[in-house]
Amino acid sequence: MTTTTPDRTGVPPEHSALLRGARGLVPLLARNAEQGERDRRLPEETVKSLAAAGLFKLAVPRRYGGHEASVRTLADVSAILAEGDGSSAWVVSVCNSVAWVVSLFPEQAQDELFGADPEARISGVLTPSATARKVEGGFRVSGRWHYASGAWHADWALIGFPVPDATGETVDHGMALLPAADYTVEDTWHVAGMRATGSNCVAAEEVFVPEHRVLSVPKAMAGDYPVQRSGSALARSAFTQFLTGAPLAAPQLGLGRAALDLVRDQAAAKAFTFTFFDKQRDSAAFQLRVAEAAVRIDSAELHLRRAVDDIDAAARGRALDALGRLRARADLSAAIGYVTEAVDTLLTAHGAGGFAEASPLQRIWRDSAVGARHAILQPQMIKEMYGKALLGVEEQISPLV
Repeated sequence: MTTTTPDRTGVPPEHSALLRGARGLVPLLARNAEQGERDRRLPEETVKSLAAAGLFKLAVPRRYGGHEASVRTLADVSAILAEGDGSSAWVVSVCNSVAWVVSLFPEQAQDELFGADPEARISGVLTPSATARKVEGGFRVSGRWHYASGAWHADWALIGFPVPDATGETVDHGMALLPAADYTVEDTWHVAGMRATGSNCVAAEEVFVPEHRVLSVPKAMAGDYPVQRSGSALARSAFTQFLTGAPLAAPQLGLGRAALDLVRDQAAAKAFTFTFFDKQRDSAAFQLRVAEAAVRIDSAELHLRRAVDDIDAAARGRALDALGRLRARADLSAAIGYVTEAVDTLLTAHGAGGFAEASPLQRIWRDSAVGARHAILQPQMIKEMYGKALLGVEEQISPLV
């Protein structure tokens, strides 16, 4: 579908179609979630179904057969998928975010990747945990990159590395694209939650990376992207805000919704232990907790929507200044915090039965807790950065503005 004419609700038809596709997969994702936990990777049925629905191509440029969807669409799809399985939503979000980063690379690299395979999936780690040396036509890179979500299912990896000059001195922080044949995936992801994301370690030894498959991270953060022939608005999105928006906050929103639905659905059949209430739903104390959780989840959605709408508006030409970029990061961090609080409240309201292995509620809780602790979030750091911007303090504590 190529039309972008909004319907009467103001939502582009392709956005609605992608959301319907995601909604249709929720029962399958929920059914396969336990197997994914056991295997510590997404089941093949899940991966094939997500791919068949086109959900790994949300951020792929249209000229390669992708949707080139807005950040709002990616966030909405991710939140819906997380209602079935947080790990599936996380992998879809991360793969699409990295696909968007690929759309910033020189077009020779894009042609090499998406031109050869529009269905290609890419995992990514920007941490420069590597060594490199300059050689003719590019670099020789060695390293190990931890927490590459979706690595088992990826055809390429985006990795960070310190860029040296001919003398060996580091002159930049780069990111490079490696085909799967150039790296190995080490089975290191043994964690309490988000187990099926398979966020393992990618390792490579003395692999050659041509210059056209390298991009400067600082330049990308500053919005200094190579000129693209498509002139896509999506490719002008704010780097840090795009990468922290849909992939991290949106799955959390879906997990919060799933927890709320589960607790509400069981409230009519579950007794309030050690009280005279045969049904939890009849207790005012229970009602208050459910209402508190619902308000927090709604608040998370409002913050998430403001952030992604600001990011999309900036891509269309209304550039975000430093204060606007930090407000978007603060919104996303706040959204995740609200969901964390809501899930905790719902677990307390539901009772200890929610921690039974047979209950999906405990998996939702673990997935949400692990996802919320991603290093790029650090709510106190983000609040400090936003507070400095609000008060005109020029000191910077992170390059991720």
